[in-house]
Amino acid sequence: MRDHGGDLDRARAVYGGGDWLDLSTGINRLPYPMPDLAAEALTALPLGRDIAAVEKAARAAFGAPQGCECLALAGASAAIQLVPRLRAPGLARVLGPTYNEHAAALRAMGWTVEEVATLDALDDCGVAVVVNPNNPDGQRHDPDALLAVAGRVGLLVVDESFADAAPELSILPHWGRLPEGARAVVLRSFGKFYGLAGLRLGFALSHGPLVDDMRRMAGPWAVCGPALAAGQAAYADTVWQAATVARLAQDAERMDRLAGQAGWSLVGGTTLFRTYATPDAARAQDRLAQARVWTRRFPYSDRWLRLGLPGTEAEWRWLTRAMA
Repeated sequence: MRDHGGDLDRARAVYGGGDWLDLSTGINRLPYPMPDLAAEALTALPLGRDIAAVEKAARAAFGAPQGCECLALAGASAAIQLVPRLRAPGLARVLGPTYNEHAAALRAMGWTVEEVATLDALDDCGVAVVVNPNNPDGQRHDPDALLAVAGRVGLLVVDESFADAAPELSILPHWGRLPEGARAVVLRSFGKFYGLAGLRLGFALSHGPLVDDMRRMAGPWAVCGPALAAGQAAYADTVWQAATVARLAQDAERMDRLAGQAGWSLVGGTTLFRTYATPDAARAQDRLAQARVWTRRFPYSDRWLRLGLPGTEAEWRWLTRAMA
């Protein structure tokens, strides 16, 4: 099922309009401050130098070494749509349960997709997909374990969309230790950690020939001018990054305490979202929606409920009242 968070239209259709606190995504609600934009960012086609600059800034921020090339795209979701075209369709395995767009994009391009429960079960397939840290249960995988998987599959896809606040999980700084002949693609998101999802910016990092293939498929202007400007500024702002990592860690603990008071138990998550086991997820979601707080349920569990983290103190008070 190709369902996603951020579907406030559906919430409003059922519960009514007005102001909503949308916690159905894992997007930082205290976003990076947009830099002042030059007029050309809106009026001119993006220049190659600006695309190259944001790709260079991203590579440095991710710790990607030489030999690992970077491609800027309109969000990690754009990269997910390109991955199935990198090889002839065959058998793909996805470590799940996880973000459903990976399997959907592969099936749409003719791949046979199996969901598996362990890293070892990914072996001997054409494409293997791992989300690290995972959405929605927050499962984490050591880079060494993922590097080993890369040597046992045709192409390893590691979606690191939530790794900005957990850089120790990324395989990019260890790229030089990929097994000989192994092929991997790493996907990164800009909009989640930096809270600017509407700009649609993300990256695919891989070996040069694979990046070249994806660049040809994406076309000459895959990213808009405002996204290029914001990305360059944000990836260079290490002070904001460090402060945000610290704040999100504190806020995740605060959310866990609030959920515990409601009788929910932590399934897992990241510092951008938390997933809880509730007595009845549909009932819990409905109760919060009555207070105009939107959350995320999953078709494979009648107990799991995922919440992003409020940003301002006013939003925390809003959620606290809704859960009381």
